Amino acid sequence: MTALAGTLIVFLGGGVGAAIRHGINIAGLRLLGPNFPYATVFINISGSIIMGMAAAYFAFRGDMSQHWRLFLTTGVLGGYTTFSTFSLDAALLYERDQYMLAAIYVLASVILSLIGLFAGLATVRHFS
Repeated sequence: MTALAGTLIVFLGGGVGAAIRHGINIAGLRLLGPNFPYATVFINISGSIIMGMAAAYFAFRGDMSQHWRLFLTTGVLGGYTTFSTFSLDAALLYERDQYMLAAIYVLASVILSLIGLFAGLATVRHFS
């Protein structure tokens, strides 16, 4: 597979995943209101479940082409939620008995992402 073909496959899958996420976000707001990010929680959990199922399927069955793997995981699930990849990475470290690295990865990802977000907000507020 060429790099361009892989990129196009991920691009198409990402659009599908993002559209699904958008639909769930709209439905969540309409059904449950804006007081809590219910849709995001649902998306993160469901995306992680689907990523776990996909990873297990690929590991134990292995009969899906690389094109479909890219489309479904990096593409659709990546567009739907990157949290599923975060969850898979943390689980793989844990399953390799790299508990300290798993903990560092989880804590660093969450804490540094929040710090990064607040830094971005502060930067734009400062210059606006």
